[in-house]
Amino acid sequence: MSKKQRILTGITTSGIPHLGNLSGAILPAINASNDEHTSSFLFLADYHSLIKNLDPSLTHDSSFEIAACWLACGLNPEKVTFYRQSDIPHIFELTWILSCLSAKGLLNRAHAYKAAVAENETVGSKDLDKGITMGLFNYPVLMAADILMFNANIVPVGQDQKQHIEMTRDIATRFNHHYGDIFTIPEALIDDEKGVLPGLDGQKMSKSYKNVIPVFTETDSLRKAVMKIKTNSKEPGEPKDTENCTIFKIYKSFSNSEEINQLALKYKEGIAWGEAKEILFQKLEDNLSGYKSEYTKIIGDRAHVEETLVLGSKKALEVSLPLIEQVRKAVGIKGFAKL
Repeated sequence: MSKKQRILTGITTSGIPHLGNLSGAILPAINASNDEHTSSFLFLADYHSLIKNLDPSLTHDSSFEIAACWLACGLNPEKVTFYRQSDIPHIFELTWILSCLSAKGLLNRAHAYKAAVAENETVGSKDLDKGITMGLFNYPVLMAADILMFNANIVPVGQDQKQHIEMTRDIATRFNHHYGDIFTIPEALIDDEKGVLPGLDGQKMSKSYKNVIPVFTETDSLRKAVMKIKTNSKEPGEPKDTENCTIFKIYKSFSNSEEINQLALKYKEGIAWGEAKEILFQKLEDNLSGYKSEYTKIIGDRAHVEETLVLGSKKALEVSLPLIEQVRKAVGIKGFAKL
């Protein structure tokens, strides 16, 4: 019998669950967990949230809301290992060990760090590292520890996260070269068809950009959000481009091929932007209504959500403890005599 492939997915707990989380991580991970040939590790990346968020209430509330979202969307905790990053201390021990093998030059090339430096250049700051924390700089190492702690084979990510998987592979390869083959070299799984979901302004849908469409919002609020999506100035009757259209990209992530083709035809025929937005709104309302109903039930029982995560952390620790002991021994951190 072949060994199960391990798939690992995490969501940063720095805001309310949004459509980008749902389309890019939550639903694909739930679908993957139903494959008998895979073993899924799904987690709340609460320590990652501290890089961009210094509001403890937001971090705490977001952790609960995202956990409830996973469960509302059909996650079966018995089929997966579902845990909080903060409940697995071995991840942070491994982060330090990996930091001691991670070249600064490698981290200098991280997109987020380079973007922050470039922003300082743009505003004419004499200190190009102004406002850049070690959390931001070391983010790729913590992400590598998240992945390597459970020897994940596959990590589903958007194109914007591909570099972090490449860095993880580099760090793991370097560790294995020095200390023996302990870590699995992970592969990135990128859905080129769907790609990264855009937000209201056309940029990547992100809590950082404040351009998200929440998963669990009232009907009127959902319609208002959809109507705020930026479009170009093309008039009704003029053919519209589907490839670079936020409305179409979001619709595509929640529709089947027949529905996508029908909307693409309407774009060629010159659909009005108002009508396109209304079609998207109806699609989202239909798709999200079931999740909203379950979410309302789940958030009323905080103890159940907590118990689910505690049980998940116990399962995760059964994997992380023997691995960190192996890592400690490999690097020379061990006792002097057998007891």
